[in-house]
Amino acid sequence: MSIALPPKLDHLPETLPEGAVCIELEEGIPVFRASSSVQAHIESLLAKQQTTTLSAAEEQELDRYEEIDDYLSFVNRTLCNLSLP
Repeated sequence: MSIALPPKLDHLPETLPEGAVCIELEEGIPVFRASSSVQAHIESLLAKQQTTTLSAAEEQELDRYEEIDDYLSFVNRTLCNLSLP
């Protein structure tokens, strides 16, 4: 049996605000999510990306948020699997 390793985080976004990640309980299992303010910021970057070219800094920020999303997804899947009988 192999153990999945978490995705590597190379950098955190420089603009990551305090409280950027929230923890909610779903059926007694903790679920890690980006806060609503971070989600809104990501959505604004994605919307801007559809209408114009993002700056290099904005592209890098969006890439870093994607890394964090991958990491939180891994943590959430692991916690969910650990809670299975």
